[in-house]
Formats: sequence, C-alpha cells, structure tokens
Amino acid sequence: MRRTKAEAEETRNSILDAAERVFFEKGVSNASLDDVAKAAGVTRGAIYWHFSNKTDLFLELYNSVTLPVEDMIARDLEQPAADVLCHIEKSAGDWLDELAEDEHRQRIFTILLRCAYGDELLPVLEKQQEVDDRHTVMLDSAFDRAKSEGFLSSNWTPQSATKALRWMMEGLCSEWLLFGRRFDLAAEGKEGLKRLFNSFRPVPANAEVSI
Repeated sequence: MRRTKAEAEETRNSILDAAERVFFEKGVSNASLDDVAKAAGVTRGAIYWHFSNKTDLFLELYNSVTLPVEDMIARDLEQPAADVLCHIEKSAGDWLDELAEDEHRQRIFTILLRCAYGDELLPVLEKQQEVDDRHTVMLDSAFDRAKSEGFLSSNWTPQSATKALRWMMEGLCSEWLLFGRRFDLAAEGKEGLKRLFNSFRPVPANAEVSI
C-alpha cells in the first residue's frame, strides 16, 4: 500500500528528530545512518527515501534553525539611521533570549560547534561560510549608514563594528553551549551588548570628561 503524504512527512520528521539526538550524543562524524535509523525506528532505506546521504540529512538539520547573525539582520533595517544601532542591539538581545529558551536551537548549535568538518561534511561548512559572508555585508551596510549620518563613533569603522559584534555573539554562545551554561546568557549577554553599543555611539559634545 502506498504511503500517504502525511505519513511520509511524519517519517521524515521522525528521522530528523532522531538525527538531532544521535548527532548530539555521538557527534556527526561518529554517527552512522544505521544509528539514526535505529533511533527513528525505521529502515536505512527509509532514510534514503528522504535524504541522499548523511550530509544531506545534516544540512536539513542546519536549515531548521537560523544562525545568530542571520536572525539579527533578517529583520527590517530600513529605518532612520539614528535608530539602526538601537535596532541591531535589540535584535541581538532578542536572539540571546530565544537561544536561552529554545532547547532545539541549543542542540543544533552545539552539534555545529562540535563538528569536525572533514570532506564528507564540507558542504555544511561551505553553507555556513556563505551565510556568514552574506550577512557580514548586510551588517557592514547597516553600520555604514550609522557612520555616514554621524551615529557611529570615529573610533570604529563599519567593518570593525561588525567584527566586534559578531565575535562577541559567537563567543558568548559558544562558551555558554560548550562549557556547561555557567552564566546567564540572556542577562549577562545583554549587559555586554549594552557596553559594546555604548562604545559604538559618539560621545556627546557636552558630555563631562572624567579625569
């Protein structure tokens, strides 16, 4: 009997859920499709019906969540330049809230961080680099708008501001995920963002200088 579309989708989702668990527990390189099939309660053939190989399966997991920079800049930045820095800071803080509350995202990002990107998984690394490059350009453009209208301190270039923000976000998330969630990601992360963005903004001409 031919399976219905709903049944096929249910099987596909079961395989993805099982792959997430197996890759998280064993690591992608050490896990086999047989491991995934056993965890999902399906045959290896059922996996090949939906995914061409382990790389294809891993890419689908990768596509199920968005990266920090992607979420931060996927929202509307077409607003007055005076609001751009506030918008980016808020978006980054919102993303930290979402990661802290979403166990699915936590597992996927942990898998990505632990992954050894050999030849088999090179397409996943290339996809990440492609996304990172595209969003770096978009963040550079947003900071450039702030710079051109006087809302970015002369101590920063758009490119250096982009790098500082990305390094901070990636460092925060990596340390939190890999080393036991030893701090409050959302609260301490947003405090760090506040300090970083304060350094991005020009010092008002009438501000008092401490000696």
